[in-house]
Amino acid sequence: MSKVQKQRVQTFGRKKTATAVAVCQQGHGSIRVNGRPLHLVEPQALRFKLEEPIYLLGRDKFSNVDVRVRVKGGGRIAQVYAIRQALAKSIVAYNQKFVDEATKKQIRDILVQYDRTLLVADPRRCEPKKFGGPGARSKYQKSYR
Repeated sequence: MSKVQKQRVQTFGRKKTATAVAVCQQGHGSIRVNGRPLHLVEPQALRFKLEEPIYLLGRDKFSNVDVRVRVKGGGRIAQVYAIRQALAKSIVAYNQKFVDEATKKQIRDILVQYDRTLLVADPRRCEPKKFGGPGARSKYQKSYR
């Protein structure tokens, strides 16, 4: 009973505290986020942001792979950015491992030229609050009398 191992690659995307893990494997072009199709992900206003890697590379690049994305943490918008990053990184990694280096480089160049955050995480984090004020930088108002 030897099971044939499918060609698969696992990548992740991050934005603030949201983490999305994408598993890309040989398939028929289905893209699912937490078990739901990509076109049903909320918020609807940011759906174009989610589908940017698909629009940039064309549906044909995703036609022979299935991508399953699990996302946790953060808010809705941070999750959308984490998903799009995981999606873009997964197609690059899949092409590097199972197709060829030239295709991977071509895809990577297209994505980086459009938006670098599709492949590189944004390192900005919320600055912690300090004493002597209501927030990270502002101080309480000073009174002389």
